[in-house]
Amino acid sequence: MQIISVKLINSPDGKKGCEKSPVEILKSLKEIEINEKGKIVEFDKLNLSEIHVNSDNIEEANHLIFENSKEAFGRNFKSFFLGGDHSISFSIARAFKKIELDPLLIIFDAHLDCKESGKSPDSIGWLRKLVEGGWFNPEKIVLIGVRRYLKEELDFLKENRITLIKMDVLQFEIDGVCDIVMERARKSTGFYVSIDMDCVDPAYAPGVSNPETGGISSRDLIYFIKRLVLLNNFRGADIVEINSLKDINGMTVKLGAKLLSEMI
Repeated sequence: MQIISVKLINSPDGKKGCEKSPVEILKSLKEIEINEKGKIVEFDKLNLSEIHVNSDNIEEANHLIFENSKEAFGRNFKSFFLGGDHSISFSIARAFKKIELDPLLIIFDAHLDCKESGKSPDSIGWLRKLVEGGWFNPEKIVLIGVRRYLKEELDFLKENRITLIKMDVLQFEIDGVCDIVMERARKSTGFYVSIDMDCVDPAYAPGVSNPETGGISSRDLIYFIKRLVLLNNFRGADIVEINSLKDINGMTVKLGAKLLSEMI
């Protein structure tokens, strides 16, 4: 098992802050002695590393993330990545597909991240680039907790048969939704989870770059993740879009560390 920091920022609005989050999450993780399963979190024994990237050279950064992620997936049964913004998931997902025979990608996000954007896979269009480039089978992608999107994004999802579970469904059927997603995950050779922290309601996670009201509670997200990681073919996750500069009393950073502690 390996925890890898990726401090990449590739956002068209130029928002800063997410690059500082890996350090803050690990500081908070160090304060967690035992997770909810009763497992001791031996921080000093964790395999920690960083993919050193330059946000001014996106092409090189994506190459480094891809190559290092591929190596991590090939070497470790479970690999965890701390962003950074959501653009890091583009190269990580590509690498996961290279290693895993029949992978499933589960994404928790308030947004679809399928906007028509620039040449590089940025934080608002990385998923579209992933699908359009043929890097990942769209029918093996599940989006959960979405509540803000454009018509063009919704049309793109329908055209490519990407599974969408919107927030208005999740709020009433979290147990049923979790059952369905777990069944999809079981059928894959391995699945990877991408957690954009803006999937959580800002009341619980204010420190994100693009907050959206009406999201999932922190408790419900922890519940969902704890169930997913029970499956033997869980291969890893990323935690992205925590902006420690916008956080209040470290709430979002602590939630990120809490989620990580329940997965490792």
